[in-house]
Amino acid sequence: MSEAYLSQKMARIAVVGGGIGGITAALYLKRQGHDVTLYERSHKLGGRLTYENNERFIIDQGPTIVLLPELLKSILNDVGFTEDRYELLPIDPVYDIHFKDGTTFRKYRDKEATKNEINKKFPFDVKGFERYLAEMEDVYHFGVGAFLSRDFQSKRDFLSLTNLKFVLKSKSYRTVTDYLSRFFDDQRLRDAYSLQTLYIGGAPHQVPALYGLISYSEHAFGVWYVKGGYYSLIPKLEGYLTEIGVVVKKEVPVSKLIVENNQIKGLVASGDQVFYDKVVYNGDYPTIEGLIDQHKVLERPLKPSSGCVMIYLGLSKQYPDQLTHQFFMSRDFNHYMEDVMHADALPKDPSLYVFNPAPIEQTTADLSTLYVLIPVPTVINPTKEALDAFVNKQLTWLEEVAYEGLTQHIEWIKVRTPRDAEADGLYLGGSFGVSPLLSQSGAFRPQVVHPTIKGLYAVGASVHPGGGVPIVMQGAKLLADAIDRGE
Repeated sequence: MSEAYLSQKMARIAVVGGGIGGITAALYLKRQGHDVTLYERSHKLGGRLTYENNERFIIDQGPTIVLLPELLKSILNDVGFTEDRYELLPIDPVYDIHFKDGTTFRKYRDKEATKNEINKKFPFDVKGFERYLAEMEDVYHFGVGAFLSRDFQSKRDFLSLTNLKFVLKSKSYRTVTDYLSRFFDDQRLRDAYSLQTLYIGGAPHQVPALYGLISYSEHAFGVWYVKGGYYSLIPKLEGYLTEIGVVVKKEVPVSKLIVENNQIKGLVASGDQVFYDKVVYNGDYPTIEGLIDQHKVLERPLKPSSGCVMIYLGLSKQYPDQLTHQFFMSRDFNHYMEDVMHADALPKDPSLYVFNPAPIEQTTADLSTLYVLIPVPTVINPTKEALDAFVNKQLTWLEEVAYEGLTQHIEWIKVRTPRDAEADGLYLGGSFGVSPLLSQSGAFRPQVVHPTIKGLYAVGASVHPGGGVPIVMQGAKLLADAIDRGE
């Protein structure tokens, strides 16, 4: 604990929003000795980290892929939530990628196994894969040190000479699409190593190559799964919040943040004024504007990430021979992602991600669940007839390629669109926070410490360092460190 922190009194802090960022921030701040109250408008905590269910089926609603497991474990250990409270399971092979020409590429954590697969499917790109791994290792370690491990109160810190030299040398200022063209000749392999931008709601032809570290991390650290589903962490963390003395107020919406003379004073919750020394906002960051009267919170308009059509299925059949994670690719992935970012209709040739938890959970019942994620433009608002036709077309495609008899075994289905996401508080219906464009990354993204309102802080997918569960949790750590320093 820093000297700056010790010189301060312990503060009364409100955390507005009980997503994983808000939960993690509350845990850190309580461990620092503060008086912490967490407000959540819903009847359950978790934010995006929640579930869909009916009487017989339950499945993650949002995140499913655990990347950077050591970061996740390190942060949970920091706040005293020890590894005996949850279980991480490795997934290897990582996933299958199905292309429209009938090729299936299987990605492994093991680099040699992946190299053998590339040699079988894309033999002219083996040497390029070796160069990719070598170069991305440097980019990864630079990215963690220069961006992931720090916040930016000044753009000058972000644009330091050291950072600029590395970015220019590594060419990581280029887009993911352009960057990968230096290593892979086959467009299918370029797509296989750029689709990971979907995890953060970005398009590979727009997102800076520094985000290519996501794909590299799957080799370096693997892909993991939380036993019981990612959402199963939330009730355990909620119990731990109560255990260490955080006050949790569910179904208590916050309608206003009280700011006087550029200083946070408290909030209005369920119509009552409550005064605090500091407030942490864990809603989707651009939506904070609606909570503060006569004060410009955002420096400029922000662009949302991609939206999604989500299909949740309860089935009377299991697919144990299909991997837990699979991707089904468009004929022209780049053109499709261009439509996702700029069109205003349901895509005609989308790419799909399918989550099949039964194999990793090793359930013995005949029942199973699947979830299908389809990136779409955030602005869509299709009629029921158009949405039903779109969903049925994708399910038929999955049935033809991998899930035999799928449509005959559906016992429960639920579909969500960007309008549902927007109703749940996600900015303009974007599923992953604000878009990870270069102009909205690093110091150009909203920061954990508000630049002009003293005592106001933020954490979440739209705040630096960005989206993804462990990354959002890292943002909570940066926030707690900033408060510890007296910022």
